[in-house]
Amino acid sequence: MALISNIVINGFSVLLLIVLCAHSRRSVDEQTLQHRLYIKVLIVSMILLILDILSRTDGNTDTIYPLINYAGNFLLFLLNPVLPSIWLMYVDFQIYHDEEKTKRLIIPLLVLNAVNVLIVVISQFNGWYYFIDSNNIYHRGPFFVLSTVFIFVLLAIAFAITFFNKKAIDAKQLFSLMFFPIPPFFGIVLQVCFYGIAFVLNSVVLSLLIVLLNMKDDTILTDYLTGIGNRKKLESVLRESVRKSSQRRTFSLVMMDIDNFKKINDTYGHEMGDNALRASAKLLKKCIRSKDYVARYGGDEFCLVLEIYDNNSLEAMISRINHSIELLNDSGEFPFKLGFTSGYAVYDYYINMRTDDFIKHVDLLMYENKRIKKS
Repeated sequence: MALISNIVINGFSVLLLIVLCAHSRRSVDEQTLQHRLYIKVLIVSMILLILDILSRTDGNTDTIYPLINYAGNFLLFLLNPVLPSIWLMYVDFQIYHDEEKTKRLIIPLLVLNAVNVLIVVISQFNGWYYFIDSNNIYHRGPFFVLSTVFIFVLLAIAFAITFFNKKAIDAKQLFSLMFFPIPPFFGIVLQVCFYGIAFVLNSVVLSLLIVLLNMKDDTILTDYLTGIGNRKKLESVLRESVRKSSQRRTFSLVMMDIDNFKKINDTYGHEMGDNALRASAKLLKKCIRSKDYVARYGGDEFCLVLEIYDNNSLEAMISRINHSIELLNDSGEFPFKLGFTSGYAVYDYYINMRTDDFIKHVDLLMYENKRIKKS
């Protein structure tokens, strides 16, 4: 591809990424790990696109062109696995909403990137990945495909994680996570088959645009503090559950609030209170199945929408949650005992209660149980 054409195409992609970066900073909460990782993907993509332009200055031996060509190719190959590495962390956090778990990926990803750095450095002497001849012409080396394997493997892992957890992911979010690696994958294939033409990085821009559109929706429907659904999303899920209910298949609603939450805040501070909320959300999410839904209703209240059709199974789920709380308290994670008061009921299809009325019904059951517990 001619240098001018490459500058035009990559330059347009960079400008689009700048717009995406500015838009995401303005419309999405910058403090979430999800947003920070997304911004890093945008920035790394811009850097790689610029380096790709520099790596296309071969064929010209005048003045500084050989140095620009050498530096562009060296840095481009050096940073190639960084983009899919960050994307893998983004996918992991989107699915599990566990910042500590996601951060544990850093060390293995650093090891993989270090291996790539070592091969790139060695290639400067033996041309494994590529070499630049005395006429400043770039040539692929015998192990050039290995540089694309790193990218492909990381994208494939991210895709596999998404696929095997698809039942636990919202439909729009699932689409963006599964769509992201598809354009780059075809770009890799085309770039390997058609020497001298860049496809991969420009195809990433399309994927990032789709991710941003879905990330905005996800942010609107997600509770920032706990990473689970918010009240708006909960009401939507409940309306859909009521609509789909039938004689053979209904659902259950559980409302829970944390016991003595105000005392926790007053005694140990609001940061500890926030930690209690996060731990509660994490515990509830682990207790339910992938087809169930958990949301923060407001304050210290949580709601579970469960595909449970009978009272015995519902009681068993409540017992499971209570047992998990006991295990958490036994672990000594907090300087206080965490507890829930709950209200719960199976939706009666024959009564055909409206969504708002069903919420009020379960809410009253919760406060009745709270009154009994205090008496």
